[in-house]
Amino acid sequence: MTIRVVIADDQREVRDGLTMMLAAEPDIEVVGVAEDGVQAVALAAREEPDVVVMDFRMPGVDGVEATRRITADREDADAVTAVLVLTTFDHDAALYGALRAGASGFMLKQSAPAHLGEVIRLIATGDSWIDHSVAGKVISRLRETSPQDRSGRPSLDMLTPREVEVLRLLADAPSNTELAAALFVSESTVKTHISRMLMKTGSHERAQLVALAFRSGLVRP
Repeated sequence: MTIRVVIADDQREVRDGLTMMLAAEPDIEVVGVAEDGVQAVALAAREEPDVVVMDFRMPGVDGVEATRRITADREDADAVTAVLVLTTFDHDAALYGALRAGASGFMLKQSAPAHLGEVIRLIATGDSWIDHSVAGKVISRLRETSPQDRSGRPSLDMLTPREVEVLRLLADAPSNTELAAALFVSESTVKTHISRMLMKTGSHERAQLVALAFRSGLVRP
């Protein structure tokens, strides 16, 4: 299967370099490049790529907002686009903003020459990835800053309606195959929804998502 990719970066030399880098990967095809967030969102809607490689800092609509728009629910979608945020910055705003917005991965640009193709393949199949140099603090921080509602229960406001639906179904411990059949989507789409929820909530595994469904009051014992 060929993985279709859109590259979004405001620097032409970076776009050209990433395109050349991915041209060496026989199973990856760059189907479009964008120089800002608006173009990235438009390209993602038109091309429906498997992955968008997204710069964090871009003029106008930045990478966080573009990620949020790309990963928003679409009623007619039986597949979803995964976003890999690629940046030179590892500060909190880039990390938490991107993952809360629905990114499936976060990579520092210095890691790209060695790992970009590998990580694109990973998140294209529904998995998630965080640059190893920041992974520990990211997960801990996301868990510590998970929002709560007025009663003190975990809030699900950061999840899309589709993700809330998946979370509700997870309470019955179905397999990915069963979830895909219930939602009329592919298993890779189910995996992407789950990986995004893990990222947004700072959870390590599905069991923690199930616990969240009960603690938030989404489902009851």
